[in-house]
Amino acid sequence: MTAAQKQPVEHRGLITLVIMLATIMQVLDTTIANVALPSMTGDLDASADTINWVLTSYIVAAAIMTPVTGWLADRIGKRELFLVSIVGFTLASMACGLSWSLPSMVGFRLLQGVFGAAIVPLSQTFLLDINPREKAGQAMALWGAGIMVGPIIGPTLGGWLTESWDWRWVFFINLPVGIVAFLGCAAWLPRAERVVRRFDFFGFAMLAIALGSLQLMLDRGAEVEWFAALEIWIYLFLMLTGFWVFVIHILGAEKPFLEPAMFADRNFATGLVFIFVVGIILLASLALLPPMLSHIFGYPVITTGLVMAPRGVGTMISMLIAGRMLRFVDARLMVTAGLSLTALSLHMMTGFSPQMDSTPIVLSGVVQGLGLGLVFVPLSTVAFATIAPRFRADATSLFSLVRNIGSSVGISMVTVMLTHNSQINHAELGANVTPYNPQLWQLSPDAAQGGLQSLAVIDRLVTQQATMIGYIDDFRLMMLITLAALPLALLLRKPRVGGAPVTVHAD
Repeated sequence: MTAAQKQPVEHRGLITLVIMLATIMQVLDTTIANVALPSMTGDLDASADTINWVLTSYIVAAAIMTPVTGWLADRIGKRELFLVSIVGFTLASMACGLSWSLPSMVGFRLLQGVFGAAIVPLSQTFLLDINPREKAGQAMALWGAGIMVGPIIGPTLGGWLTESWDWRWVFFINLPVGIVAFLGCAAWLPRAERVVRRFDFFGFAMLAIALGSLQLMLDRGAEVEWFAALEIWIYLFLMLTGFWVFVIHILGAEKPFLEPAMFADRNFATGLVFIFVVGIILLASLALLPPMLSHIFGYPVITTGLVMAPRGVGTMISMLIAGRMLRFVDARLMVTAGLSLTALSLHMMTGFSPQMDSTPIVLSGVVQGLGLGLVFVPLSTVAFATIAPRFRADATSLFSLVRNIGSSVGISMVTVMLTHNSQINHAELGANVTPYNPQLWQLSPDAAQGGLQSLAVIDRLVTQQATMIGYIDDFRLMMLITLAALPLALLLRKPRVGGAPVTVHAD
């Protein structure tokens, strides 16, 4: 250990605060713009189909640029890259708020994704660097709180800003946060050694093609009826080809874009699988609940946010507890307990019905928040506990990338299942609406006799019930995925106790 490595990190608390400000700013933008899309449509002269490119452009750009974070951090310095990312992301956010057309908005959202891609993995790297190993759990608890609570409050904050002010404030709100985060990071972030590292352009190009095609396929599939469209087949071909060539390349290249030795660490490899599952559960459930509460229960945006807020509270509580427990309790037991609570919450959600009040939604949300927090903190800590420090920047970028891919896969999966199952349920329930059904005569004699208004009311009830069953089917699928992930906890290795603290290189 060098003298530089032994130097204590000053202003650790302030560094953590400004890093988390930047992280929350970036994470919020993955969901905060969703509720503003209808308002953007008219102002930007876009259609209901083309406005979705506002979301797609950001997701694709972030996915392509996330894996390159490690190389850029070595080349120009972690501190410098983080500062550039904050400035670029904030300026791109302002440009999005000033957009005058759909092409300008899509272009500025691409820039947002490019600059924002490095913020989350670098924030995790910094927190691991500036904290000793015995405090890594608490550091990951704070980091995880921002990562997981951000998407929960994003739709609520976006809805309030859109209704109270204008959709442009969804982006303008990043300016003060970005300024404070930049000034704090510029003042207190420690400098790191730079490493001259050759850029593997071919490997990056193959991975970029694969990731971009995957994100486009997942985002565009529902709009073009999936594999009924040639476009999706092209994306699938490019994705499979890109991934295949990338894997073959890094296994044989002298200095590949991502070193295969990184994946030999069992904790890190298992952590990638776990975070993929967490990504599916977290954002898939968040994608399902707002439309369910709006369309079936008739909740306005603000009420939906209030009903879902306890989920975030449960997450923060469990993360803060898990960060301290990690020093005394086996991380594998905490992950198992967290997954069990998450599965229990999803089982509770399979009992939802249009006739209930908000109490079951709140209770299941709190239980799910507690469960996800218990999984995320030990997972984020153990996944990097045994990996070599030289892999850390690449590893954290992959960790964020896999979580985002899991989120995209989960959202697409539950959306497709919801549409498909709702149609099947509607057909099966509608088949019972006949004049020969005595229950229909008891419920509505006018409908049984062919009254159009009464039949319209019955059809709305059938649609409501069919959609509710579709949501329940999705919750049951996520519960099964969670239970299937439980045995993976056995593959995690318990980190060595009393090891050397995580160090930081300072000038």
